[in-house]
Amino acid sequence: MSTGRFGVPAGVRDGVVAVCVAAVLLIAGRSGQHSAADLDVLVGYALLAASGLALAAGRRAPLPVLAVTGLCTAGYQAAGFDVPAVAFLFAVYAAVRAGHRVFTVAASVLMLAALPLAALVSLHDTGEAFARARGALEIAWLIAAGAAGEALRQAERRADEAERTREETARRRADEERLHIARELHDSLTHQISVIKVQSEAAVHVAGKRGEEVPEALLAIRDAGREATRELRATLEALRDDGKTPPHGLAHVPELVERARGNGLDATLTIEGRRHDVPATVDRTAYRIVQESLTNIARHASASTASVRIDYRPDALAIRVDDDGKASPDSAPAPGVGLLGMRERVTALGGRLHAEPRSEGGFTVRAELPVERTS
Repeated sequence: MSTGRFGVPAGVRDGVVAVCVAAVLLIAGRSGQHSAADLDVLVGYALLAASGLALAAGRRAPLPVLAVTGLCTAGYQAAGFDVPAVAFLFAVYAAVRAGHRVFTVAASVLMLAALPLAALVSLHDTGEAFARARGALEIAWLIAAGAAGEALRQAERRADEAERTREETARRRADEERLHIARELHDSLTHQISVIKVQSEAAVHVAGKRGEEVPEALLAIRDAGREATRELRATLEALRDDGKTPPHGLAHVPELVERARGNGLDATLTIEGRRHDVPATVDRTAYRIVQESLTNIARHASASTASVRIDYRPDALAIRVDDDGKASPDSAPAPGVGLLGMRERVTALGGRLHAEPRSEGGFTVRAELPVERTS
């Protein structure tokens, strides 16, 4: 429910206005002079109260309220009550504010024609009936109510457009900043990393052709250059993402496992549960968890085997990556940037992450990401 400037719910405000209008109409009805039967008086008071109380629903159903207040106004005029059509004016304001201008104009014209006929029922004098009708609903008040509703509608529309413009400007600036960062990374890092990669691969190739033993440090530099190139490319793709190119997700996890095998790691992938679509944020996060885990295994674990297990559950996606590396239960993992990034991604989605040494040796990364079925 929307709230106003002072935090009062709109429904409460509408209810208070409706009660106040009903009270004013009843007071005006009691103070007015009218010669009618007792039954007509009771009906007139009931219609006065009903026309005011109907305004409580003006925000939710402006057109029905316009019709109800119009009928009630004509009814108490026919019952002999010379009371201004205050409730109908409020209803005109609410209907125009909601954007129903044509219907409101038609209803107002109909009311201007119907009120003299309603007054004739109790007065039997055409001149007096027209005078009473003109006093109950003057054209000037109708125009003022409609103009006020239209002015507020235009103000609200401009406010909405201004809010959308601010959001679009913020998104555009964020896109521009991402592109700027991407260009800076490209200009400052790509060339140097490419030189390291090319030179190390050339050195390994030359050493192999000469039959010389390739130093382990040189192989490590070559592998690090390749991995840095892949990581930089993925980062630049993420920064330049314009929503047109699909980002990496669960469908690309087999490529990660295959790449790990190509680097000499005996990696396996197991999919459990019935596959179903997951939100895009969960899809990307799952890929990043597997990617970062396999990267850490290749860099730090000195492992020979690794297993990746993805379990599709009805309300969650579970990911587990195990290795048989050098980690032991009595050694606490160093809180590196990779683990910190994974934890932040998982926490942002309301999930849980456990990254710790296994009791039988090696390291395990377990993540559980809540999902809402999209199909």
